[in-house]
Amino acid sequence: MNNGYIITMNIQDFIDNFASQFDDTDETVFTAETKFKQLDEWSSLTALSIIAMVDDEYDVIIKGNDIINSETIQDLFNVVEKQVH
Repeated sequence: MNNGYIITMNIQDFIDNFASQFDDTDETVFTAETKFKQLDEWSSLTALSIIAMVDDEYDVIIKGNDIINSETIQDLFNVVEKQVH
Protein backbone atom coordinates (compact mmCIF):
# COMPACT_ATOMS: atom_id res chain seq x y z
CA MET A 1 0.00 0.00 0.00
CA ASN A 2 1.14 3.50 -0.65
CA ASN A 3 -0.13 4.81 2.72
CA GLY A 4 -0.73 8.24 1.28
CA TYR A 5 2.58 8.46 -0.53
CA ILE A 6 2.45 9.46 -4.17
CA ILE A 7 3.56 6.65 -6.43
CA THR A 8 5.37 7.83 -9.51
CA MET A 9 5.29 5.73 -12.62
CA ASN A 10 8.35 5.21 -14.77
CA ILE A 11 8.13 3.01 -17.87
CA GLN A 12 11.63 1.57 -17.43
CA ASP A 13 10.95 0.58 -13.81
CA PHE A 14 7.67 -0.98 -14.93
CA ILE A 15 9.47 -2.94 -17.67
CA ASP A 16 12.08 -4.14 -15.15
CA ASN A 17 9.36 -5.24 -12.70
CA PHE A 18 7.47 -6.90 -15.56
CA ALA A 19 10.59 -8.74 -16.77
CA SER A 20 11.34 -10.00 -13.26
CA GLN A 21 8.18 -12.14 -13.48
CA PHE A 22 9.83 -14.27 -16.18
CA ASP A 23 12.42 -16.90 -15.29
CA ASP A 24 13.72 -17.99 -18.68
CA THR A 25 13.24 -14.98 -20.97
CA ASP A 26 16.28 -12.74 -21.40
CA GLU A 27 15.63 -9.28 -19.93
CA THR A 28 16.88 -7.61 -23.12
CA VAL A 29 13.71 -8.88 -24.85
CA PHE A 30 11.56 -6.55 -22.74
CA THR A 31 10.83 -3.07 -24.10
CA ALA A 32 7.78 -0.84 -24.05
CA GLU A 33 6.78 -2.29 -27.43
CA THR A 34 7.19 -5.97 -26.44
CA LYS A 35 4.05 -7.94 -27.30
CA PHE A 36 4.23 -9.89 -24.07
CA LYS A 37 1.54 -12.48 -24.86
CA GLN A 38 3.67 -13.65 -27.80
CA LEU A 39 6.59 -14.59 -25.53
CA ASP A 40 7.22 -18.34 -25.27
CA GLU A 41 7.16 -18.16 -21.48
CA TRP A 42 3.79 -16.32 -21.31
CA SER A 43 1.08 -18.28 -19.50
CA SER A 44 -1.94 -17.75 -17.29
CA LEU A 45 0.38 -18.22 -14.30
CA THR A 46 2.58 -15.40 -15.58
CA ALA A 47 -0.50 -13.22 -15.96
CA LEU A 48 -1.35 -13.85 -12.30
CA SER A 49 2.23 -12.93 -11.35
CA ILE A 50 1.90 -9.66 -13.29
CA ILE A 51 -1.38 -8.88 -11.51
CA ALA A 52 0.29 -9.54 -8.13
CA MET A 53 3.36 -7.45 -9.07
CA VAL A 54 1.20 -4.48 -10.07
CA ASP A 55 -0.69 -4.72 -6.77
CA ASP A 56 2.53 -4.97 -4.72
CA GLU A 57 4.58 -2.34 -6.57
CA TYR A 58 1.93 0.20 -7.54
CA ASP A 59 -0.98 -0.48 -5.17
CA VAL A 60 -3.24 -0.90 -8.21
CA ILE A 61 -5.63 -3.76 -8.86
CA ILE A 62 -5.77 -4.81 -12.50
CA LYS A 63 -8.04 -7.47 -13.87
CA GLY A 64 -7.63 -10.20 -16.44
CA ASN A 65 -9.45 -8.04 -18.99
CA ASP A 66 -6.80 -5.33 -18.54
CA ILE A 67 -4.19 -7.86 -19.62
CA ILE A 68 -6.40 -9.29 -22.39
CA ASN A 69 -6.97 -5.80 -23.79
CA SER A 70 -3.26 -4.89 -23.65
CA GLU A 71 -1.01 -5.90 -26.50
CA THR A 72 2.30 -4.38 -25.40
CA ILE A 73 3.96 -3.63 -22.08
CA GLN A 74 3.33 0.06 -22.83
CA ASP A 75 -0.41 -0.65 -23.14
CA LEU A 76 -0.46 -2.30 -19.72
CA PHE A 77 1.70 0.46 -18.24
CA ASN A 78 -0.87 3.00 -19.47
CA VAL A 79 -3.69 1.07 -17.76
CA VAL A 80 -1.79 1.01 -14.47
CA GLU A 81 -0.65 4.63 -14.74
CA LYS A 82 -4.25 5.84 -15.16
CA GLN A 83 -5.18 4.15 -11.89
CA VAL A 84 -2.17 5.48 -10.00
CA HIS A 85 -3.06 9.13 -10.70
